[in-house]
Amino acid sequence: MKKFEYSTVPLLVHATKEILDSWGQDGWELVQVVPGLNPENLVAYLKREITQS
Repeated sequence: MKKFEYSTVPLLVHATKEILDSWGQDGWELVQVVPGLNPENLVAYLKREITQS
């Protein structure tokens, strides 16, 4: 059975692509983006598979 770890990441509207690209390079997959506390911020929910060694 696959196992995953999850993370929430604050996103700035003017740097969304750069932030998501950086996390993607570390193996994180975007699950969802939701509005933050103010209109200039978003929150990304990310997941990545836990590899068993």
